[in-house]
Amino acid sequence: MRNSFQVYQELIKPPLSPPGWIFGPVWTVLYTMMAIAFFRVLSVGFNNANVSKAVIAFILQLALNFLWPYLYFTLGLRGVAFIEIVFLWSAIVLCTWLFFRVDTLAGWLMVPYLFWVSFATYLNAATWYLNRG
Repeated sequence: MRNSFQVYQELIKPPLSPPGWIFGPVWTVLYTMMAIAFFRVLSVGFNNANVSKAVIAFILQLALNFLWPYLYFTLGLRGVAFIEIVFLWSAIVLCTWLFFRVDTLAGWLMVPYLFWVSFATYLNAATWYLNRG
């Protein structure tokens, strides 16, 4: 089975596509920031009414985050992956908003992730279009 790096290398890519090697470092930084944000929210405690909502939103967006590469790379369902990433983006917006309501720094720590997934949404749509058929 081919890995995601191989699949990405073989795609016709749109303008502004980053080199494949950049994804590992970017995701490492983003997951670290997400973890710090999540633990900051948890540290507030469940006595805060918004913490439970924020935790549920975080788990939802994380599940969607883990599903996307399976759809896009493993199954090659770029159209389905595009629909899924729109849901993921929406879940990140909700999660970020809820994090801001619990802890301002936690909210800010999620913003780069939101920007990156916004960019990934463009890449998903464009590669789906350019590689159809």
